[in-house]
Amino acid sequence: MATKRLKLTFPQELIKEPVIFTMAKKFDVMPNIRRAKVTESVGEVVLELEGAEKELEAGIAYLKERGVNVETVQGNGVS
Repeated sequence: MATKRLKLTFPQELIKEPVIFTMAKKFDVMPNIRRAKVTESVGEVVLELEGAEKELEAGIAYLKERGVNVETVQGNGVS
């Protein structure tokens, strides 16, 4: 099992869609939301993803394809 810490920034049109849930189910990864901030125009989530390396990479690619900005976070991502 591998773990990745990510900062996800969702554009306005994806805020109400279950993108993280869908990615977790589709690629068999476990998300752990460490921090989240959602407004009417943008959503930001600091997330830990745990799973097989191949599935993590596929899940991250899926998020990017959907239009989510994905950045790697150092440390635990909580401030």
